[in-house]
Formats: sequence, C-alpha cells, structure tokens
Amino acid sequence: MEDHLQRRIGLPLLVAYGVGVMVGAGIYVLIGAVAAESSVWAPWAFALAGVIAAPTALSYAEFSTRYPEAAGEAAYVAKGFGRDALGLLVGLAIVAAGTISAAAVLRGGAGYLTGVVDLPVAGAIVGMGVILTGVAVVGVLESLRMAALFTAIELVGLGLVIWAGASAPVVSHAEVAALPLTGIGAGIGAGIGAGAVLAFFAFIGFEDIVNMAEEVHDPERTLPRAILLSLVITSALYALVAWAAVRAVPVDVLAGSEQPLAEVWRAATGGDARFLSGIAVFAALNGVLAQIVMASRVLFGLGRQGGVLAVFAHVHPRFGTPMRASVLLGAAVILGALALPIAVLAEATATVLLAVFVLVNAALIVVKRRGGPRAAFAVPVIVPWLGVVFSTIALIAGLV
Repeated sequence: MEDHLQRRIGLPLLVAYGVGVMVGAGIYVLIGAVAAESSVWAPWAFALAGVIAAPTALSYAEFSTRYPEAAGEAAYVAKGFGRDALGLLVGLAIVAAGTISAAAVLRGGAGYLTGVVDLPVAGAIVGMGVILTGVAVVGVLESLRMAALFTAIELVGLGLVIWAGASAPVVSHAEVAALPLTGIGAGIGAGIGAGAVLAFFAFIGFEDIVNMAEEVHDPERTLPRAILLSLVITSALYALVAWAAVRAVPVDVLAGSEQPLAEVWRAATGGDARFLSGIAVFAALNGVLAQIVMASRVLFGLGRQGGVLAVFAHVHPRFGTPMRASVLLGAAVILGALALPIAVLAEATATVLLAVFVLVNAALIVVKRRGGPRAAFAVPVIVPWLGVVFSTIALIAGLV
C-alpha cells in the first residue's frame, strides 16, 4: 500500500511558511548591495524585483492547481515536456538546491549565534542542525508552527528597523544632488534595474510552497492564494525596509556595511544593535527548517516513481512525515555547512533555482498549448513567456 502524507496545513501557516522562506537571513545583508546599485531608489528596485518574480510565481500558482503533488517542479516539467528523465533531473536539482541553501543559512546562522553565545562554530552547526532535523521528523504541523514563530520574530525585527528608519532624521544624499538634470531619468532607470537584478534573489523561496501540496487542505484554492499572498507581503516588506534604510543612513555607508540594518538602528537610536544578531539567528533557523521540510517532500515524491529512490517513499507511521528523506537531508545540510564556504553555497543555489524557473515557465507554455488537466487558477500565456524572459535575464546576470 502506498504511503500518503497527511493534510494538516491551512492558508495562514502556509503563508507564514512562504514569507519566512523568502525573507530568511538575506535581507539583513542584501539591502546594502542593492543600495550600492540603486542609491536612494533602492525601494523601487525591490518593488521592481517583486514584479519580475511575479510571472514565475503565477506560473507556479497555475501548475499547483493542475498537478498538486509533493515533487512539484519535477512533476510540472515531466508532464509538460513528456520527459520523465528531465523531471527526475529537475527534482534532484531542487533537492540539491534546498540542501545547499539550508547549509549556507545554517553556517551563517551559526556564525551569528557564536557572536551572541560563546560556542564553537562546528558545535553550533551540529546542534542547530540536529534539533531542526528532529522537528522536521516529528511533524509538518509542528514544523510549520515553529517556522511561523520564527517568521514572527523576523518580522518584529524588520518592523523595528522600519520604525527606526522612519523616525530618524533624513540624511542628505550628495550623490543624488550631483546628478545632472538631463541624465537623471536614465541614471535612475539604470540604477533601479541593476538593483532589481540583485534584489530578485531575495524573492527566491515562493516555489517551495508547491511542494507542500499533499499536506494542504483544499490545495487547488490554498496553494495559489498562499503563493500570491507571500509574494505581495514580502514585496511590501522589502520596499519598506529599503525606504527606511536609505532615509536614515547614507548610501555609501549602507553599501560598505556587512550589517546594514544595524546601521539603521544605530543611526536612528544611537543604541546597541546586537539584538539584530539574535533575530538573524531565528531567521537562519527558519530558513534551514523550511528547506529541510521542502526538500524531503520532493525526495518523497521522487521516491514514489520507483527505482533507486523508492526507499524514500515512506511515511513514518506515527508522525506522518517522510522520515528517511528528512534524516538524510538533515545530515547532508550539517555536513555541507561544516565543509563549504557560504559564498559557494549561495551562488550554487541561485543558479540551480533560476534554471529550474526557466524550465517550469517553458513547461507551462507547452501545457497550455497542448491542453491538460483543469486548472482552478489559470493565467494568460503571456505570463509564463515573461517568466522565461525574466528568469533567463536574472540567470545570465548572476552567472556574469
């Protein structure tokens, strides 16, 4: 008898999961890099990045109602192109990307934790990794509740940064005043565009939502709503954080800081910003847990196709979770965090995911032309075409 996952997740928890995955720890560093490209127009760069991510998010939303399966992207590509081998390759790429991403975030989170508590980095990595893997095994509802708690802590931290930036004196931006009036339009456009390419990476994560399809109540309604709500909430949050940052801190200071949001807090209050390191630990915990949960579902879905991976098509009789897949991925995340530098891990994750985005959008174009299962949520064919174009541009920009 085939094992089945348990449907225990509603819309609020799924949205919290999506927002938590996207926000993660990246915004705590990324704002400086975007400000370096876009100057005081960084909020518009984040807003534009949300618009760029939207077509791919909409493609995922439609696919999630056509094929509500655990191995989301693998099923979409396999059924779109009629190539099971390509679907398997995409599924394994998603598992690898999730594992690599979690390893990068775990390593970064352990660094923040050792700055707050006197622990060896290796010990922090192993301890955090084992605890989070245990939570993932115990249950999806428990995992998503913990992720929702971590997301709430992250949002409180970002809310404090927005409040601090809004209440701080407005800094003068000499670089803006120096722009010639005849070239200001082109300068703004180029800066916003360059910043949006960087900011696009802060929106990676909405795709994880579709891999929870077999554990969601009423997936045809819940999945597309969760994807779109997560994207809208995150876009607004990023734009507000960027606005607060460029309002309170000179752009050159933001661009040169490894902790740009701490600069906002110090500029506004003059106080100690070490509490943001503590919040960054929770952001890292959230990112690691979310990726282990997501990747284990993909591996479970691939296992049901048979072959070597069939050993992972097993659900724990008590917890109702893919225990074997979760334990394997948890171990791989810990080993990756111990062995590889963050930069290598992060770059590999972004490249793999953007390549998958191109394939998923292209697969939807094929499905729409050929006809397929009924879609409870459908978008015009121009949407996946835009997704192909935007994802390809971001992929090329990232490689270059």
